[in-house]
Amino acid sequence: MLRKEIIENMEHIVNNCMGDSKASCTTGCPMNTDPKEYIRLLRENKGIEAIKFIRENLFIPKILGRVCAHPCEKGCRRGEEDNSIAIASLKRYIADNYDDSNLWDLSKKPTTGKKIAVIGSGPAGAQGALTLAKEGHEVTIFEKSSLPGGMMRFGIPEYRLPREIIDEEYSYLTKLGIKFVFNTEIGKDISMEELEKNYDGILVALGKQLGRKDNSLENINGKGIFTAVEFLREVSATKNFQEGGENILVVGGGDVAMDCGRSALRLPKTKNSFVIFLEKDIESLTASKHEVLGAIEEGVKFIPSSGIKRINLNSKGRVASIETKKCLRIFDENHNFSPLFNEEISEIIPVDTLIFSIGQMVDYNIFSGEKFQFDKNTLQSLKNEKIFFAGDCATSAIVVGAMAEGRRAGKSLDRFLKKEDIWAGRKIEEEGGSRTTKLHLPTEYLPEGWDAQEKISRRKGKELNPEERVKTFLEVESTFTELEAMEEASRCLQCQCKLCMKECMMMPEYTSCPKELFQEYLEKGYENMDMNIAYSCNECSQCTIKCPNSFQIRENFMEMRKEYVKANGGLSPLEGHTALDDGQELECSKKYSISVPGKKQSKYVLIPGCTVPASFPELVEKTYNHMKETLGEENVGIILQCCGKPTKIIGETELFEERYSRVQKEIEAMEADIIVTLCPSCYLTYEEHSGKKVISYWDLMKEEIGIPNLQKNIGKDSDVIFNVHDSCPTRNVTSHHDSIRWIIKELGYRMEEMNNIRENTRCCGVGGMLGCINGELFEKIVNRRAQDATQEQIISYCGSCRASMELGGLDSLHILQLIHGKCYMKSDRELRSPNYGMKNRLKTKEILKTYLNK
Repeated sequence: MLRKEIIENMEHIVNNCMGDSKASCTTGCPMNTDPKEYIRLLRENKGIEAIKFIRENLFIPKILGRVCAHPCEKGCRRGEEDNSIAIASLKRYIADNYDDSNLWDLSKKPTTGKKIAVIGSGPAGAQGALTLAKEGHEVTIFEKSSLPGGMMRFGIPEYRLPREIIDEEYSYLTKLGIKFVFNTEIGKDISMEELEKNYDGILVALGKQLGRKDNSLENINGKGIFTAVEFLREVSATKNFQEGGENILVVGGGDVAMDCGRSALRLPKTKNSFVIFLEKDIESLTASKHEVLGAIEEGVKFIPSSGIKRINLNSKGRVASIETKKCLRIFDENHNFSPLFNEEISEIIPVDTLIFSIGQMVDYNIFSGEKFQFDKNTLQSLKNEKIFFAGDCATSAIVVGAMAEGRRAGKSLDRFLKKEDIWAGRKIEEEGGSRTTKLHLPTEYLPEGWDAQEKISRRKGKELNPEERVKTFLEVESTFTELEAMEEASRCLQCQCKLCMKECMMMPEYTSCPKELFQEYLEKGYENMDMNIAYSCNECSQCTIKCPNSFQIRENFMEMRKEYVKANGGLSPLEGHTALDDGQELECSKKYSISVPGKKQSKYVLIPGCTVPASFPELVEKTYNHMKETLGEENVGIILQCCGKPTKIIGETELFEERYSRVQKEIEAMEADIIVTLCPSCYLTYEEHSGKKVISYWDLMKEEIGIPNLQKNIGKDSDVIFNVHDSCPTRNVTSHHDSIRWIIKELGYRMEEMNNIRENTRCCGVGGMLGCINGELFEKIVNRRAQDATQEQIISYCGSCRASMELGGLDSLHILQLIHGKCYMKSDRELRSPNYGMKNRLKTKEILKTYLNK
């Protein structure tokens, strides 16, 4: 059984891993659309695939590309560094250029025989109708106007949303078989009772089509005073406003107020358009910044920090002017709306038309004036189970939010008709009812090169000249050009965690992210999982390094190996480890081992490990002699014997302890104070188990004995520039990194840093004894590490690393070859790995044996 700490570690990863988390732009969208995916497809010149992906969630991409409040952009990670991605504009570009009605998905489930009535054809009603029609229900939409679209058609000016775009995209609903009944008002032309009798379910999706005025003002009922709803509806239908005058003043500071102010300038009679608001300046307005800027460019005049003190009428009862009052605050200390004015500071402004844009309401007459009561999750009526609500008459305030509620209500109504639990298995945050940021990558984990000096600024579509555009209701902003779209798409950071998955070459073979993998381990039990998973970890810890949460992943796999070994009688259950065990036993045996003490009690003992003696016997001897020459022959001993670390790596703990005890016995017999190592794995093993001070030969040279005298600047005439491959076991031993580079400099060689070095170094492939059981993955890891090199010649200070880099196609040397060799030139390149073997190990023993009698 796995230790409690390991189980808890897995649970911690499952509960906190962001590998399956959606990007903030996706969770910011009420419809949970993934912008980074269609942006990625666009960047790859896959426009058709991009529009197909968008249409899986959004049936009105052209409309949303123009009028969406784009809450997705508020969550955009790029926006925290400079400016968020123009997601809506990119959606518009894709839809305008690649949408094709011939590609629209018109598939539906088999007919259920159930009839649904939808009241209102705005985004909520339309989306709800679509959702229900797809489930096989017969859907009819009742619309009191003569055309579909609701407040999108009659509340959004045509210069922002051309009406032919609405007609085109809404045609999808009729193609899907949804019926429309126009010029029909529920409660007037048809009663609710009649709908309840003739339909199996009803979705109420009324928009806020009643405007508000400030009824506290004297003369509020004078001529020339209107609500924004009245004004925009007539302007949308006729491109005019018959009762409007020459000087129009709009009251309010939101997007609708901007729509009114800008629309007023486009009317034939208008000379001046004013917008008065309580906020202290235009930066404080709730209106979208681009709407405010558009209004300013077109000539709308703003009156900030002001309210209306008095409405003055002329002799005919029409507005003649307003008198303002200075607004000192909008909210009280409890953040409640409670404006405070100084009425002594005032101004008279001649106007003949007032438009109040201070809020809109739902007409509740279909239920005799009663406000709608419904479950906040399912959107089902609390009074009549067959009625559901969505859109403005529920809770949403923006187009895409209304769509999300329409979809949610549609799902609920579908389950109701099927007599299923309406909310079982559903989550509000997955259905647009809760905006939460799921993924936030720290700056250091953003994609490489995102902050390049010549980074592209946020793109904006070209706009008509302000002086010309106020003469018409033609669309103001153009769709991106191909160049603009590609430049803007290139700014997307493609936010996704899975940083460990991008680095690790093992986990992607078995899972999509650590959360998924360890959830499976917890559910099935490690003993029922593929053992190759745990044994394919190369123990490099890059997953932890890349993880923003620094999850300990390697430790889980190492612990599992121990458990697999316990269950198999103390040996690894994988056949590939049989040869490894056999080799370990030889390297630890007396046949291949020898100890040579110093003349006196050895203060230092050199333990060269296994791979270097098996590759370069003469370099072991030269290292031994260098230490004796500088530290005193009587103070230096040497032990040729394996520490057993590979046995430990594959989980054979008891066997490791027995094998390690052999070398520890030799260390104790020599009574040395300091162990000197050539192998990074040996360094860590002795540091953990020996109870002695441990130092690498590299640090010993830098700190105490220096390089061999005759080697100073020996490489100054070399034609080679070396890379240094740092060993991953000692990635956190900074002194090793520094000492190796110091040695190369002392030798006079030139050096250039390769990619992924020091504490961020990558495994050469040998880590975790991977090569014994997964040769294909081992080769991939070797080749990837070799590709990090910027030079053909590479220096390692681990014997196994040296061999791996040679396998990867590089001219790979061990640092000892420079320390104890002649000036190395490019022409000296040769293959050295074929010389590796137990014959060299015996040769090293024979060399050291000669020192026993000296």
